[in-house]
Amino acid sequence: MPGPGTAGQRAAGFGPLAGIGDEAAPDTDGQLAALRELGWHAVELRSVDGTALADLTPAAFDALTRRLEDTGTTVVAVASRIGNFSRPVTGDLAVDLAELDVLAERCAALDCRFVRIMSYPNDGLPEAEWADRVVARTAVLADRARRAGLVLLHENCAGWAGDSAERALGLLRAVDSPALRLLFDTGNGVPYGYDAPRMLRDLAPHVAHVHIKDAVRTPGGDTAYTLPGEGDAGVAACLRILAAHGYTGALSLEPHLAVRPHEGLLRAGQDAAALFVRAGRALTRLLATVQAAPAGPEGAA
Repeated sequence: MPGPGTAGQRAAGFGPLAGIGDEAAPDTDGQLAALRELGWHAVELRSVDGTALADLTPAAFDALTRRLEDTGTTVVAVASRIGNFSRPVTGDLAVDLAELDVLAERCAALDCRFVRIMSYPNDGLPEAEWADRVVARTAVLADRARRAGLVLLHENCAGWAGDSAERALGLLRAVDSPALRLLFDTGNGVPYGYDAPRMLRDLAPHVAHVHIKDAVRTPGGDTAYTLPGEGDAGVAACLRILAAHGYTGALSLEPHLAVRPHEGLLRAGQDAAALFVRAGRALTRLLATVQAAPAGPEGAA
């Protein structure tokens, strides 16, 4: 079976095309089947059968690793719950450290170094105290990750540094660790109210992993997710910016068309795999346009 670097899985100079598997199906076989339909052989792991990767029993994790090995599927990253929307900055740091310890062992078995984190929602603290606690917690986590051979990837999502390039760069400077880099999600600017391409121009040199999604704001002010390239997130512009900065990492599809954990929608419906595949094909088409019309040095359209 071809590996993740083969023709058809890379486009416009980027690394392997991948996807967060549980967006397509809850079970391992369903996740891998959706990837195979796209011709992709790389996955980002978040949950299996509704259970987070760190919470899988040893037997379930062993079964997962065997299926990945049998199908020649590589793991580009794991999406943890560390610092995410369900874990405010006032929570017990030991919970996150325990998850990281489990993931360190599991990432070693998966030959994967990248662990997605966020930077903790506030819980009524003054702004300065929120910032101080986030930096302190992230420094402890990054030190633990460095000693385990992992790299934490902070996502532009829930948390103190999630919607601000200035804060994200400040977090990197304050922690000052090779074990902390950035994950950029192209679609998060729509629900969080910022211009993703504008933010990415400041962050691109520090981005080590990318999530692909697209979205629009509805007349009622909610967020509706779309196929990549069909929304208002500026996905094509983001891809051009990344290409201009020499990004060669993975592009991991997280379409949110059927599964949205932050909204409590965790179980993929019968159409989830078909929607995931449609989004993957839309991404492939979008990449072809980016490759055909490269941007200038700043990734401008």
